[in-house]
Amino acid sequence: MTTSSYLFLADTVLLAHSFIVAFVILGLIATLIGGALKWRWVTNPWFRLSHLICIGVVVMQAWAGVVCPLTTLEMWLRSQAGGEVYSGSFISHWLSSFLYYDFPLWVFTIAYSTFGALVLASWLWVKPRSIKSHV
Repeated sequence: MTTSSYLFLADTVLLAHSFIVAFVILGLIATLIGGALKWRWVTNPWFRLSHLICIGVVVMQAWAGVVCPLTTLEMWLRSQAGGEVYSGSFISHWLSSFLYYDFPLWVFTIAYSTFGALVLASWLWVKPRSIKSHV
């Protein structure tokens, strides 16, 4: 593979990672606002379950001290391109700045756990519909 291919794949992984982060954050915000405004789609059990699973995986990784596989893959792709990790395109630079911060691991564990608890609590505040109604 060429250097530009590795960089393209790394940017693609970074973009996918950003979409997942946005889904987790905006999903909770939409659920809370949508619950208050009676938006039916926020009670969709498949949306809610996928949202819960996403943050659940993040919380488990944090407690296990495991780096996100998407981060690991992106860094590997960038290293294969021969460049420094997180250098590259404009989009790559800004998405990396948005996603990656230099804090101790325990800060992320607490933040992810707190956010995960909020997502779990949202199941009590805005109850999802039964899965049976969607089969």
